[in-house]
Amino acid sequence: MAGEPQADCLFCKIVEGTIPATVVRETETTVAFRDINPQAPTHVLVIPKAHYRDAATLAAADPQLTADVLRETAEVAAEDKVDATGYRVVFNTGAGAGQTVFHAHAHVLGGRGLEWPPG
Repeated sequence: MAGEPQADCLFCKIVEGTIPATVVRETETTVAFRDINPQAPTHVLVIPKAHYRDAATLAAADPQLTADVLRETAEVAAEDKVDATGYRVVFNTGAGAGQTVFHAHAHVLGGRGLEWPPG
């Protein structure tokens, strides 16, 4: 069921505290933690505590929670001091787009040039 923790989900286990992560922020509805394979000096994942498969599912089911996740991306950028120089927020949706953990999450990337297209 959408929103319910999934026993086989890595990010649900991080929310539960059964898998360690370098948490940088936590709210009632979200958790933000450092990516274990950073692609930029700032690379933080912001996830809803409730389980939704991807960003599209999250947005359709819970617009307020989606807003909470986006608001936290700005807070992460400010705390890492990349808000003034610029940062990128990325939601990979689906395996073809590079999503590897099927729990909605936003990547906050900054601290280096982030040209478009990426690569």
